[in-house]
Amino acid sequence: MRGRFPLKPLDFVVIGVSLALTAFSAFAVYAGPRTAQQVTIQGNSGVWVFPLDAEEIVTTRGPLGDTVIEIRDRRARVLSSPCDNQTCVAAGHIDANGQWVACLPNKVFVIIEGIDDDNRTIDAAAW
Repeated sequence: MRGRFPLKPLDFVVIGVSLALTAFSAFAVYAGPRTAQQVTIQGNSGVWVFPLDAEEIVTTRGPLGDTVIEIRDRRARVLSSPCDNQTCVAAGHIDANGQWVACLPNKVFVIIEGIDDDNRTIDAAAW
């Protein structure tokens, strides 16, 4: 009987363990609790994630210098940036899912994500 490989008892154990690990991984990733609203700050010097209700001032270094982001009163904004046009500072506060502000010359991006008070999430397709 050439070309046929009958399954042995150990093969069934390996298949069963593989299926169980796959199911467990899917459950752990997709069935976990959703996070509350959070502010994600991305810059050349790293990525920071804070709850929206935090009181923080974060300084991130970019190619032009330091950009300062403030999180306060469930809002976030760019306080100062070394870029010439200051569009990111003029954008003001962000406070809802999917809102973002960016300092493109200094490569800093700030976005609000998570579940808001009405249990609405940002649509991943909006990215």
